[in-house]
Amino acid sequence: MSENIKKKSRRLPAEWEKQSFVQLTFPHQNSDWKDDLELVTPVFIEIITQITRFENVLLVCQNKIETEKLFHNLDKKQFDRIVFVQINSNDTWARDYGAMTILEKNSDGNEKKIHLDFTFNGWGNKFEATKDNLITQNLKNENYLKSKVNEIDFVLEGGSIESDGKGTILTTSECLLSKERNPNFSREEIETKIKKYFGANRILWLENGGLEGDDTDAHVDTLARLCPNDTICYVAPPMDKSDSHYSSLKKMEDELKNFKTVDNNSYKLIPLPFAPAAYHEEDNRRLPSTYANFLIINEAVLVPTYENKELDNLALSQIKKAFPTREIIGINCLPIIRQHGSLHCLTMQFPK
Repeated sequence: MSENIKKKSRRLPAEWEKQSFVQLTFPHQNSDWKDDLELVTPVFIEIITQITRFENVLLVCQNKIETEKLFHNLDKKQFDRIVFVQINSNDTWARDYGAMTILEKNSDGNEKKIHLDFTFNGWGNKFEATKDNLITQNLKNENYLKSKVNEIDFVLEGGSIESDGKGTILTTSECLLSKERNPNFSREEIETKIKKYFGANRILWLENGGLEGDDTDAHVDTLARLCPNDTICYVAPPMDKSDSHYSSLKKMEDELKNFKTVDNNSYKLIPLPFAPAAYHEEDNRRLPSTYANFLIINEAVLVPTYENKELDNLALSQIKKAFPTREIIGINCLPIIRQHGSLHCLTMQFPK
């Protein structure tokens, strides 16, 4: 009699599923924030303060004792939810070097966590990243990650993919097909690998979209986000058709309208306002402000805002449509985009 052995199945949970903690890296004098520390430190504190209202935080920092002092005003319950870990880092973009956690189902039907530690090469060798690339292994070595960690010789950043938890991955071709990441693989080979790593059965490729000032080659988490109930929140094209973003974002919007769910229905699309233009005062380079870079946590959504009351409020109300039962919390991220990223880029959630 032949024994019927079920194959192990794996999936990448959706961000809106129950979480155990969120990982961040605190800015320090040896990071690119060195000239802006006074400006950005309060933003990091606010993000962490809001997260600890709902769940735990794993905070990588350069100096544990000094970083702890910054949070002594928190109530004890929230302070106790922060685990401070002293590990060297280049920078603070935990989304892109943090472990991506899959759930693998055993033959008994139970799911276990596996942390996938992909190679991080500074968004295609643009920036020094050797310390950041070691953070997941250091967390494992110091027993802060209890589950199995698989080190993977493939360049992939967390901000470059979105998952609905049911086998669909949303991404952009500009990022995943960048020759500075995985030059030896074709589009078909990369798609095969992504499906294998995450147990996905289909990939939705965006061929258009992108923000000026973005160093990531069009990370999808700056453009379009998968949300519950076959919904996608996305950056709408600017009202001003002469804006340099208009054509690309309009084409992306058309692509999204043509995407189909697994059940062959159209997605429910929620347009987010095109964020107010911001420029770095030193080189007048446009900064990639985007409302799509929100973080979903237990019972809440943290949304970046940019000191434009009308657009900020519109973005918050639009995101509330996708998450009607969660608290929607705006956090001023104008200081954060000075380094060309925003709120979601700073964080990596870990599922229950």
